[in-house]
Amino acid sequence: MTPGERRPDKDEHTVDRSEGFGERLLGVLLDRAHEMPPQLIAPLIAEEVARVGGRDVSILLQDYAQLLLVPLSGRGLVVGEPEHIGDSHAGTAFLRGATVEVPEAGGVRMYLPLLDGSDQVGVMVLTLDTVDDDDRRLLRRLAGLVADMLVTKHSYTDQFFLARRREPMSVAAEIQWSLLPPLAMTVPQVSVAGILEPAYNIAGDSFDYALNDDILHVAMLDAMGHGLDAATMATVAVGAYRHARRASIDLAEIYALMDRAIAEQFGPDHFVTAQMMRLDITTGQLQWVNAGHPAPLLIRDNRVIRHLESPTTLPVGFGGEQPRISEQTLRTGDRLLCFTDGVIEEHEAHGVQFGEEQLVRCVNRVGETGGRAREVVRWLSHTLKQARGGSTSDDATLFLIEWRGAAADHLALLDEEADGDGDGAGRAWGARVR
Repeated sequence: MTPGERRPDKDEHTVDRSEGFGERLLGVLLDRAHEMPPQLIAPLIAEEVARVGGRDVSILLQDYAQLLLVPLSGRGLVVGEPEHIGDSHAGTAFLRGATVEVPEAGGVRMYLPLLDGSDQVGVMVLTLDTVDDDDRRLLRRLAGLVADMLVTKHSYTDQFFLARRREPMSVAAEIQWSLLPPLAMTVPQVSVAGILEPAYNIAGDSFDYALNDDILHVAMLDAMGHGLDAATMATVAVGAYRHARRASIDLAEIYALMDRAIAEQFGPDHFVTAQMMRLDITTGQLQWVNAGHPAPLLIRDNRVIRHLESPTTLPVGFGGEQPRISEQTLRTGDRLLCFTDGVIEEHEAHGVQFGEEQLVRCVNRVGETGGRAREVVRWLSHTLKQARGGSTSDDATLFLIEWRGAAADHLALLDEEADGDGDGAGRAWGARVR
């Protein structure tokens, strides 16, 4: 230090570690979460909301058919009627992943999406007398913690499963649902979403994905047959796929490993059609192997431009030759729709097969409405089911991939510009209904 230079005060560079109101509120949840029995989550949420002046709290979870948001019961929660995802304020918040505020007599009813990562678990609903930006920020973060708690506790309780189940579920469907990853995932570079029909009686269809560094891995599977036999085969196929994927081998080798697993376990007369993909989320470079599966649709500017035709090999289990790996460079905003044959082979009420041409027309129609990946697959699946007469005699599964081409490094920065109030998407999508 030079003569005359002022010595810094001791506290000039000290980080303020004092606990404010918001930190205390969220800290209670964090401190207790690891020991919290599932049945005590509801009263703790109700108490936390009451501390910020909130009342009439409901927790709504998506049912397995993706039609309704159903109330979770528990001490301190308001349990009303299920709300339709496609026609309610709660559904809007759920599908768009953003808070919806509805002014009412005596207050504002708030619908906050419960986001675990980027997957929507459900919606938290509450009423405040008035709402300001501090309330919005705090409640959005509270909703995030609640979502994490619900997902964590879900692994060792049936409470949330029973709330989401709206009709009896077959044993095969129970097995399939236990295998699935989250139905939707969104990061700045890529978004995916899937849906299965019939939700309570699915058997042979399944999908799996993983985002490892800059590579999105995707598999779509359709095991032959119905019921438990198909579910068992699909379970082995998914397990073999995950094992091979985690061994960091190429797509041709993944096919060979899956093929051996099905053949050795079930014999020469059983098979699984499959499509395995790898997408570099930084460049849009796509690779895939098709093992007897319908070719996916390439969607650009909200319209189907072509099928992603490629050389195919025999279905998994039939001992096909080493498959050729196909490649395609995607453009920013491109979407890929993968589907199982049950989508197009179902017969309509008058006996005519649904077919790929009708599927393409439906995809183009939903493209005109815009919407996020989760909204698109949900609308498309339910529209297709309605067009087929409201029934599904075979498994019918859709899986949508959207390459967004953005960057995510800013999310690792903690300065004010990068972190802000975390509400960029909320401001863009949020709705204030009058």
